[in-house]
Amino acid sequence: MLRTHIENIGDVAIIECEGRIVQSEAAFQLRDAVTAQKDARVVVLDLSEVSSIEGGGLGMLWYLQRWAQDNDVRLKLFNPAGRVRDRLCNVNSMLQFEITTPAEMTALVAGSSRFPLAA
Repeated sequence: MLRTHIENIGDVAIIECEGRIVQSEAAFQLRDAVTAQKDARVVVLDLSEVSSIEGGGLGMLWYLQRWAQDNDVRLKLFNPAGRVRDRLCNVNSMLQFEITTPAEMTALVAGSSRFPLAA
């Protein structure tokens, strides 16, 4: 089962995911959460609370990456834990997921149009 929570900060959408992305239902739920963010400049998938991801979930991430490119949206993955990071690293040479660091995440949020950096 997958649970998602969406936080919009300016033109950055952060989708916090919790659970497992191993069945079609979870993959489609993830798709719906991401594709609903058409007005975002950047969509960040926070994977820190995802315990596992399997083929269908990886395939959906590939689909979402293509969707993001087609819609001029940057898709970033944030903080994948243990087994999820291992799975992503195993396929990353083929799929080229962008995994953001905590420092990059802070800069994204600070630089969003709603919270511009002070001059």
